[in-house]
This record gives sequence, C-alpha cells and structure tokens, in this order.
Amino acid sequence: MNRPEINKTLKRLRNSYRLVVMNDDTYEEVVTFRLTRLSVYIGLSTVFVVLVGLTIALIAFSPIKYYIPGYGTRESRTALQVLKIRTDSLEQALRYKEQYLDGVKKVLSGNSPAQLDTVPVALPKADASND
Repeated sequence: MNRPEINKTLKRLRNSYRLVVMNDDTYEEVVTFRLTRLSVYIGLSTVFVVLVGLTIALIAFSPIKYYIPGYGTRESRTALQVLKIRTDSLEQALRYKEQYLDGVKKVLSGNSPAQLDTVPVALPKADASND
C-alpha cells in the first residue's frame, strides 16, 4: 500500500510547469522557464548549500571571526595560555608552602614527632695524600 503513494509523489515531482515572466504593459513574454518541482528543489538546495559554504568561508578566512564572542586574537590566546601556565605553577608553589607550614606547625606544637631523614649519604672517601 505504501508503494503507490511513493509513485504518486515521484510523478508529482516530475510534472513539468512553465514559468513565464511577462511585461505588464504589453503582455509580451520576457522570459520563459520549463521547471519541475524536483528541479526547483535541487536548485534551491544547491543555492542554500553554496550560501552556507560562502558564509562559513567568509567567517573562517577573514578578520570577521574576531568579532565572534570567545574567539579572540592569536595574541590574546597566547597570553591566556601563558597566564594559565603561570597560575598552575603558582598554585603548585602555594601547595608546597602550605605543606611546609603544616609540617612546621606540627613540629612546633609537638603533636607529631619530627621524622628524621634516614637516607644514607654516600660521601667520597678523602685520600690521605691530598692533605
């Protein structure tokens, strides 16, 4: 049952129509076009795709892209990356200092005994001949 409806739709798309542009004063035909619904649909779709492509190309390859919110210039993006790196390093330094101060507070308050460094140090042996 679905097949006849598809055939009707295809038939309607392929019916040909005539578009005539006439001079209103003299009723003279200026231009005549033979069109089908399918050709009009394909033509309009092509125009739409071309316009979208041109708009995207215009925005992507021209300075207009800098007016898009959040895009910014190359220099501002570079500066932002430098600031992010600097912020991360400052946060890490702050964390280290907080750990150090917590350790000092624990030792000064006597809550936890000081942990001794038990890593052996390998010192070079001094030669008696060098003295």
